[in-house]
Formats: sequence, structure tokens, C-alpha cells
Amino acid sequence: MPRNPYECTCVVCPPPEVPEIGSDLQARVPLLLRFLPAAFYMLLLFTFCQSFVIDVSAQSATATLSGTVMDDDGAVIPGVHVAVISVGQGFERATTTNNEGIFVVPLLLPGNYTVKAEHEGFNPTELRDVILNVNDQRMIKISLKVGQLKSTTVDVVDSPPLIDESAAVGTIVDRRFVENLPLNGRSVQPLINLSPGVVLTKATNVEAGQFSVNGQRANANYFTIDGVSANIGVSVGLDPYQAATGALPGFSASGGTNNLVSVDALQEFKMQTSSYAAEFGRTPGAQVQLLTRAGTNDFHGSAFEYFRNEAFDANDWFNNQRKLAKPATRQSDFGFVLGGPILLPRFGEGGHQPWFNGKNSTFFFLSYEGLRLRLPQSRGVDVPSLAARQAAPAGTQPLVNAYPLPNGPNRIAANGLPNGLAVFNASFSNPSNLDATSVRVDHAANSRVTFFGRYNYSPSFVVERGQAPNLPVNSLAHYDLSTQTLTGGATILFTPNVNG
Repeated sequence: MPRNPYECTCVVCPPPEVPEIGSDLQARVPLLLRFLPAAFYMLLLFTFCQSFVIDVSAQSATATLSGTVMDDDGAVIPGVHVAVISVGQGFERATTTNNEGIFVVPLLLPGNYTVKAEHEGFNPTELRDVILNVNDQRMIKISLKVGQLKSTTVDVVDSPPLIDESAAVGTIVDRRFVENLPLNGRSVQPLINLSPGVVLTKATNVEAGQFSVNGQRANANYFTIDGVSANIGVSVGLDPYQAATGALPGFSASGGTNNLVSVDALQEFKMQTSSYAAEFGRTPGAQVQLLTRAGTNDFHGSAFEYFRNEAFDANDWFNNQRKLAKPATRQSDFGFVLGGPILLPRFGEGGHQPWFNGKNSTFFFLSYEGLRLRLPQSRGVDVPSLAARQAAPAGTQPLVNAYPLPNGPNRIAANGLPNGLAVFNASFSNPSNLDATSVRVDHAANSRVTFFGRYNYSPSFVVERGQAPNLPVNSLAHYDLSTQTLTGGATILFTPNVNG
């Protein structure tokens, strides 16, 4: 929450000290280390307390795969052993078809899967690249061919067609699409614009919802991250604005979603606009589901830096017309991601073998993103004219002379005479900073129990000149927001017919 939303100072006072881009490397190192104790305790919890499972998810962040197994003549085959295997993490969910040849495998994490079907007297069939997205309800048809005795033939099908059994109208954007799409500000908001029925609304201090879906109010949209509500944006203001109800997501100080989920830590994004299931019944607007990335059996990582500087830009036309200097235009968006299995080293004898090998069971994913933004602005304010300064009484001379000298025309009153004011034009830059750090740990206790935990810490601030509500133009407004979340979830499959 803003600690000092309306801290004011005169326009002639020096701006707050803001470290330049690239000069705060030493300050970032302690920030990156703040999450390490939390990650260590989470690791201990997930590794040694496998029997203690907590489910805090409010909505489903998983998918369901069902299907029918038939022979070449179209007759259903009961008793077929069906295994659904995660390609990235290696865990397996297995079931058998019922008397109608139907199987259902619920509570699958979104990702890439391989489906294997086996039955005595038939050739085994393997279906690869079965892609499941968040909240999917997909159906697949599997055909088994009659095999010969002692046959080792396996029928392989790549990218089999999936039938969507959900009646919801929505848009899914996976990670590959996000990586290849240029996103302004590297936030989720441009992805929201891709969905049908979305109309952007003017974001103000009173209405900060940013967009409307199918004619609903801008504060009727519901955000979830890994199945848990992200509508945590509230305001301490006295007026009943949208933010006073807690119906808005916890945006950063600059109004983006980078503080909730960094784009590089986003697995996929799904937005449902109508006909969604009853579990999404909290608000009538859009249901925006964000799913974060998890580690896999292989180590993967990347680093990035997006840079912009005023040296590559021309000066604003109005600045040139007023003979003002070109203000700083700087954007540095940098960070990294790293994920893989958790390997704890063994010390002493036998040190070449890890003490704990998390392959196929325990994984981590670490993400950090830093944003340093200097947004150029130009503004004109009224200051005492030269004639008013000379005519001011001696006692008020220091106060009048504290204002900068005018560099524009004198103001003329209704009677055609100067009113004692003149225009002062200036160019400047508003600073904005963000540091978003998150760590996620996933653990598969067995084929029926999986759980995860994610910790996120994202402080941000914005300094704006002359744009605070109900304040004069010669003022500074400081907005400081610190987003800190701890999310946990569990998936338990008790029997093929009961799950939670």
C-alpha cells in the first residue's frame, strides 16, 4: 500500500535522489538473497514433510484428460491400462478403462504429456505431444490394433487431436507465444487485449480496472495465479473507489502485472469471458488465469536485458519549440530465470553422488526481473512574473524569488492587463523502479500426491510531478507498493473415483 501517496514539494526543489540505471548493482544483491531463507524452509517442508499436505487453492489450476479406447472395428475395450506421463517432470498417472472403454485422468498439471495404452492381445499404443492447458477438459480417442503373440510392436501417434469438452468461451496464450510476442512493458496487459469482447477503459484514480469485458464494469474481472486469487489491490482512501472494495488485482506502482508474475516466469495465460464453470462465479466479468512455470528434469535458464536510451531518440517537437533540453528517456528491463531438479550435495566420502536427487520428484524455478524506467515529460506552470517580483514587498521577496524565472509569456487578465503571472516551461523525467523476485518449488510425493509452493516479493515505486489528484501542478507524488505473496497448493488423487 502507498506509504506516502501525497508527499508534496515545490517545483523548484530538487527531485528525489534516484540511482541511475546500472549504478545499483550492489543494492540488488541483498534483494536477490532475501528469498533464500524462505526457499530453504520451503524445501525442507516439501522434502521431509510429504505426509502433511495443505490445499489453499480457491480454483482449479489443473486439467482433466478423458478418452475412449476402441479396436479397429470401433468396439470399446474395457480393462485397458492407460498411463499419462509428464514429459518435463517424469511423474505418471495411471488408470484403466471401465466397461464402456472410457477412462478419466483428473488433476493434471498443464504441460506436455505422453499417453500409453496397453492391453493383452493388442499392440501397445503411444500418443506423444498431448498438450494440456490450464483448466482444460480434453477428450481423446485411442485405437488399439490386434497384435500377434510375442509381438513388440508399439504404435506411435504424434500430436493426436483433442476434443474440447468445455463450454467456456476463452483465449489461451502459451509460453511459446508469449516469448515470440513483443509486449509493451513486458506485462500481461497486452495479452488481455487479444481476447474477444475486451474494451480498454481509461484508468484513473477512481476507476483503475483498465478494461471491460462484455459490457461489465472494469472492477468485475477476477485474476488468479496458480488457482489463488490475485484480487488483492485495495486502497486506504476515504472515497468508495474501485480499489476500496478489493476487487482489483494487486498491480505494481506503475499499473502493470510484473510484480505478480514476470513474463519469463509465466507458463501460460487463459482468459475466459463467458459460459465458464460455476467455480468461477465470484464476479461476472472476465476470469483471468495465470499459471507460473515449474522446474523440470533438465536445467534450463535464460538472461535478458531490454535497453532504451534518449541518445537514440529525437527531442519532442514541443520541447524544441520551447527551446527545452531533451529529457532522459531510459528503460532497462533485465533479469533471469533458472529451473531444474533440486540436487543437494553430499560432503565427505562419496561426495560425487548427490545426497538428494530431485529428478522425477522435486523441482525448483527461480525468477528475477528488474525495471528501471525514466519517462520523459514536459510541463508548463505559472510563476511570478518579473514585474511582480520587482513590485513585491521586501518581506515577501525571498518567497517570490524562490520560484524559477519565467521563460514564457506573461499571463493576461480579463481586463487586458498582466495579472502578475508568467509561464515557466520545463522538461523532466518521472522515475519508476520495480524488482520482482519469485521462487517456486514442486514436489511429487508419489503418483497420487503432488504439491507446490511459491514465494514472491516485488517492491515498486513511481514518482510523478504535478499529476497527483487534487494537488497543484508544482508538486511531487510518491507511490510505493510492495507485493509479497506466499502460495501453496496440493493435488491428491485418493481413488480413481474420488479426488481433491
